[in-house]
This record gives sequence, structure tokens and C-alpha cells, in this order.
Amino acid sequence: MSVSKRIWGTLDPFYEPGPILGRKVANIKFLGALLSDDSFDEYHFFLADRKLGKSLMGHLEKVAPTLVAADRVKVFDRRELPAKLAEVEYHCFHLSDCITSQPSVAALRNRYSRRIFPITGTIHSLSYSDFGVPFLRHLWPGTTARDAIVCTSTLGKQAVGNFFGWLRESYGLDEAGYPAPELARIPLAVDINELRPGGARAEGGPVRLLVFGRISHHSKMDLLPLIRALHRLFSDGVDRESVELVLAGWADDDDDFLPTLRDYVQNVGIQTSIKLRPTEAEKCELFQSADIFVSIADNPQETFGITMVEAGAFGLPSVASEYDGYRDIIVHGETGLLVPTVGPEETPDADLLAPVTYDNQYHLLLSQRTAVEVPALADALRTLIESPEMRRTMGEAARKCVEEQFTWQRVIQEHCTLWDTLWQAEADAEPLREIAHPLAIPYGKVFGHFTSRTLEEGVTLKAGRTGEAFYRDKDYPTLYSGMTHTIDPNVAKKLVFLARKPIDSATLIRKLTEVAPQIDEQSAKNHVLWSLKHDILERV
Repeated sequence: MSVSKRIWGTLDPFYEPGPILGRKVANIKFLGALLSDDSFDEYHFFLADRKLGKSLMGHLEKVAPTLVAADRVKVFDRRELPAKLAEVEYHCFHLSDCITSQPSVAALRNRYSRRIFPITGTIHSLSYSDFGVPFLRHLWPGTTARDAIVCTSTLGKQAVGNFFGWLRESYGLDEAGYPAPELARIPLAVDINELRPGGARAEGGPVRLLVFGRISHHSKMDLLPLIRALHRLFSDGVDRESVELVLAGWADDDDDFLPTLRDYVQNVGIQTSIKLRPTEAEKCELFQSADIFVSIADNPQETFGITMVEAGAFGLPSVASEYDGYRDIIVHGETGLLVPTVGPEETPDADLLAPVTYDNQYHLLLSQRTAVEVPALADALRTLIESPEMRRTMGEAARKCVEEQFTWQRVIQEHCTLWDTLWQAEADAEPLREIAHPLAIPYGKVFGHFTSRTLEEGVTLKAGRTGEAFYRDKDYPTLYSGMTHTIDPNVAKKLVFLARKPIDSATLIRKLTEVAPQIDEQSAKNHVLWSLKHDILERV
């Protein structure tokens, strides 16, 4: 039993190649920062297939070559998890998303691990219509005070609490019998060495407003209120030539919003440039050449707002909607200006439609009921457009705020503090051993009637012909690659010896656990059934 090492574990690679999305970038940066901080002796990844493991190791050889060379980063097949949990004392497990498998990892830990180590997972977008079931999974008797969900924003944390409150009310679940994980707030971060203010822009040109993110009316933000606000400014006397709008980020090629947006800015007479899918180098150039960052999120998909932190790292003041995570990032009047928003108290029609419509359809329904107040947006823009000194002062304050609160070094330390703190909570392993998760299918109970009989019916067994040949090393049964972590041929050979004469299954299982103490009763039953399947044993 390994007790002297601090070992960090996960079921996720954190590294995902492919299109650049905020969640992917955050996970990759988190992993790099965790390994750079190097607060653990080993890092164990339990992945679903070899391709993922190969991809991850290729990435880690670039970002953490010293750890890889020292064999301190280990990639395991996920089916090895039960054996490793019984063998290794982990300090914690952390998942890149609390939605996927956090309660299932807790169930495995409760059954196999000697100690109840902390398990944490991070929130990302919370507004998808099928998320009720994943959050319901968290409410079960096996949840302990050492389990936590990491919420990236204050209001995101409140939303997760609202999920649990709604589920308990809907299903009649008491808090004592169906506890929820603890909720902790730890923000996302940026690399302040990569994101730095550029040189001062030449005076005399137009004030450049930068919008960076998904350019879509149904995802993150609708930009038409911004166009309306600029139109209002021009109508009130602001020179059209004094403002330039830069729209950059991701847009689907078949999205009809982009042509509509182009028509609107042309009709209003806004100097506009659009940069789709910029590279990292182009992204830095866009931020460094901007004067004001603008983000008017109106969509519950937005939980944190990493672009707001990036803007601050580049030394930009922001004009932003007073919405969810933005309210943690922007200090109104110091690092930027927040624009009031108005939203619905109840959404019964959208609630009913969401499960039977596409994500973009119900997110559009919801976001079109969230108003970013156009007059206030226009006033905020005018204030910064007309005051170079305020832009400079707020930009410097924004950079300082990021340096103090939103660096990956600080965020990793907050995670380490959380994991250490969770260890102080009371958690007794023994009462949890046999608690099954109510949403984990009990396959034996549900499908046990499919077979003619079960092993528990007093089946009498003896060595089969293949088993006798196997015992004499004259035959060898096929062991598929997917079974190598659960079936040990040497244990099966012991079964042949024990079943030289007919023996009832219960006695055979008991004797097998005596001669092979490394396996438990369930594993012994699995070996018996596998041996029966492969003619190592046969029924009398």
C-alpha cells in the first residue's frame, strides 16, 4: 500500500485537440499549470482508450518533459481503476467537468479505497437541458463531505445550489439522506506572461472597440444591442469616424446571423472589420491593438467569461454586461464599466420546449428575454470613448487585478488548498462500502432472468476438458484484451485444481478466496463464470 506519496488522479486527459473553445483552453492551461506547480509526487490518468493516452503523452512530453522522463506521469486503462484504488492511497481525484463521472468515481472510491480521498470537478456551461440528470447523480447517500464541485463564479455557484434545491424539491429528497457535494468558488485564469499589453497606439486614429468570442445571436451574446447603442451615440453627435468596431472569434459558416450583422453595421455606418477564427498570434495582435474590450453576454451558457480576464491581462478596460461571472471579474468604475441587465423571473414555456429542441433554439429563446440596457450601454461606451485617460487608468487597474487574482499559479494553489481542506472533513469509509448508486444500473438484477439459471442457485461444478488441458499446460484459453484487468489465468488454473472433483459453487468460491487472497468474493465469482464460459469448468 502506497502511503508516503501525494498522488493526484483523474479520469480525464484535460488535453483535447481540435477547434479552440473556451472549455478546452481552460482545461489545457489548468493541466500545464498543475504540472508546472508540481505539488504532487505522481499524476495518474485513467483514460478510456489507448488513442487518448497516446495523444495525452505526446502533449505531456512537450509541456512536462522532466516529469515524463522521471516516470511521474502515468497513464492507465480505466478498467484498472478498481485495482489501483485498492492498492494506492490517492490524495485526490480531480475531473475536468463535474457533469461527466464525478459521482461514479465516488462510488468506486467508496467501494475499493481504504480512505475517502477528496473528489472534485469543475463547472463549465450549466444551461443545457439534459443537465438535470447529471446533477441528480450527485445527490445520493454515497456523497461525502470530502466531495466538492468547483464553481468558477459566484453566481455559477448559486446556480449549482439552485439545481440541487430544485431536484430535492421535485423528487422529495431530504438533505440528510441525499447530500450534495460541497461548493467551492475558484475562478479560471490566464497566463500573464503570454498575454501582455502592447505598445501604445498612435494618437489621432479612431477608438477601436474589440469584441472577441462566438459571433452568434444564440450563443453567448447577441451583438445587435451594441449596434443599437453605437447608433444612439452617432445620433447624439459622436463622430462616426472616431469609432472602429472589430468583431473577432468563431462563427459557423452556415449561420445566417453574420450577413444580418453585416447589414446592420453597414446601415448604421459603423467602421467594422470582422476576423473569423484567428490564430493565437492574430488574437494577441487584435487585443494589443484595441482600446476598449466589449462583451455583452446575455446567455446562460456563459458561466465565467475567460475573455474578460484575457482583456484585463492585455491592459484593456472593458464595457460588459452585468451578468454572471462578469460581475466577479470587472470592478465597476475601476477596471471597466458594467451595464445593467434585465431578465425573466420564470420561463415555463422555454422550460417545456428545451428538452425537445436543439441547444441553439432554446438558448435563443432564453437570451432574447435577457436585456442589456441599450441607453446604459451607450453611456458606458461614450464615457470611455471620450476619455483616453480613463481608458489608460482602467486598463492598468485591469492588468493589476488579473496579476493578483487570475493567474494559473494562484488558481492551482487554491485547488491544492481546497484538496487539503477537504481532508479535514469527517468521512467514514465503512458505512459507504455497500451503498450502490441509485442511477447505476444493477445489471445482474435487471438482466439476471435472461439466463437459464444463476450461479447462486447451488450450481455444482467440476473441471472441464479444456480446464484439465490448461492445468497441464497443453491448452490455453483466449483472454481478450479487454479482460486482462479483471481475469487472471493463474487464478483460473487454481479453480481447476479445486474442482478436481465435483464441488458446489459457494464452496468453490470460498476456497478460491482462501488460496488467492488478492481477489475478493465478487472477483472469485467472475473467475468462476468466465471459466465456465471457456470450458475450464463445466456444470455437473
